[in-house]
Order: sequence, then structure tokens, then C-alpha cells
Amino acid sequence: MSKKILLSGVKPTGAPHIGNYFGAMKQFVNLQNEYEAYIMIADYHALNFIQNAGEMKKNIINVLLDYLAIGLDPKKVTLFKQSDVSEHTELTCIFDTITTMPYLMRAHAYKDAEAKNKEICVGTFNYPMLMAADILLYSPDIVPVGQDQKQHVEIARDTAEKFNRIFGQTFKIPEPMIMKDMEVVPGLDGRKMSKSYGNIIPLFAEYEEIKKAVMSIVTDSGEGIPKNVYAIHNLFRPASELLPLYESKASKYKELKEILIEDIEKFTAPLREKRKELAKNIPKAFSILEAGGEKAKKIASRKMEEVREKIGVKIY
Repeated sequence: MSKKILLSGVKPTGAPHIGNYFGAMKQFVNLQNEYEAYIMIADYHALNFIQNAGEMKKNIINVLLDYLAIGLDPKKVTLFKQSDVSEHTELTCIFDTITTMPYLMRAHAYKDAEAKNKEICVGTFNYPMLMAADILLYSPDIVPVGQDQKQHVEIARDTAEKFNRIFGQTFKIPEPMIMKDMEVVPGLDGRKMSKSYGNIIPLFAEYEEIKKAVMSIVTDSGEGIPKNVYAIHNLFRPASELLPLYESKASKYKELKEILIEDIEKFTAPLREKRKELAKNIPKAFSILEAGGEKAKKIASRKMEEVREKIGVKIY
């Protein structure tokens, strides 16, 4: 039996932190053995945030190196760049014609921007349609997402069902895979770890950067077990092992942070060194991305041929 298909994507908008790794990246590595996986670098989505060519190029290369460094295997995963497959934008244009503005006004990204009185670009407003095209072109069975991203899969499902209803059965209806382990990873201040909060520990940080970040974790002098330190440490050691350690060193915050620093360094150092080696041969990394793009292009092209036939524009 052929494997079920998985699709996911990541925007090249900055360096990953340990929250990104434990929240999503690690699961993609684990799932690559079970599914036929397509992992996309969503560079057109990133244009809503980054409008500098040099920065965009650098970020795309960095995401590619990041995913190879953590263990995505090109023999198991189709790693590709969204902009290498023009069918994504073509299908978005077609989906636009069957989607109403009131429907898109329900999207979380739009509502959040509106609530903050931001001047909203069309790209942000239309973001869910491009994402629906991203998903539906590859007929995935599942789309792994966190709870906060579930709406995007629901919009893709609605769009597929509406297109099928109007033009005939064309798209598979994907299922969201809500990752059980994709919980909110706490940052240095106890809030969700996020670059926008400035409370992160970079995944590929050098030792001194890890040390500086961990030593700045917010603690409450009234706590026996510092909850913010413990919550981050729990990513690297099981509670069965961690709790006795913290109980034996109650209120010794500096000592506990020093142990956390060593555990993070032990975990991330091999990833960091592998990434440095990969960065020495960028052409080889590019060849992986190009090969993935060629494979994705073939699949997307076949689906678009079917779509053009269904909507009546294919006449010869």
C-alpha cells in the first residue's frame, strides 16, 4: 500500500527557536517515516512580512539548512520552494472567483490585523486562499497544524467542497492533524516563546548565547521550583527525571539554570555542527531544493490540468 500524503509549510521569516523545534519541526522529522511528506518553504507567504530581496534570499537558504540539519531526509521528504511551482498562484486566482469577501473577513489573520488598526494588504486578506491552493494541489490526507492554525485547513476544506460542488469532484478533502505534542512552548518570561516577544532561545545558538538567554529566564523568589525554568527544562528531560532533581535543589535557581544550559547545549550542539557543515556546500543544498521543486511541479501541474478542464478553459 502507498503511504498517505502529508503536507506542511514554513515561512522563511527568521531563525527558528527551540519553541519552533519542539512545537512543529521535530514532529515533521518523526512523521517522515510514516507519510509521503511534502514540506514547503512558503516564500510567497513571507512577502507579507519581508519585502527586501537580500533578506528573503538569506531566509530561504537558512530554512533549507535548518530542516536538513534537524534530520529531514531528502530521500523521504519532498522539500520544495513555493515560488518554484507557479500553479500555487494560478489556483489561488481561480479560488478567488468562488470565494466571497465576507467569508475571508472571518479569517484570524485579517481580524487580528483589523483589531490592531493596521493597514491591511491584499496579500494578508487573501492569505487563506493561497494557503488553500498550497494544500489542495497535492491531495494530502493530512495537514499537521497547531490548534491556532486549524482554521486554515478548515478554509481549504470549505474551498475544496465548494469547487467540487460547482465544477465536479476534483479535490481531496484534507484532514487537519492537530499535533498532540504541539503545546505552547514557554519563553524566557513565561509567555509563549515568540520572536515578537523577544523571549526566545535560538535553536542553533552558540553556547554563550544559550547561557545568556537561560540566565535571563524570569524567576519568582517565592518559588521553590522555578516554573519558567522547569517548563523549558521539561522539553529536554522527562518529568520523572526532572522533578526529583528540582525538588533536591529547591530555590537554587542559579544552579538549576546552569544544569539547563548544559542540557540545552548537549542537545543542540550536534544540530548546530551539522548545520555548519551543510552551510559549507550551499550548491548541494540547492540541488535538494531544486529536485524537490521539480517533483512538486509535476504533481501540481497534473492537478492544474484537471482544474483547467473542469472550469472549461482547456479547449485544445
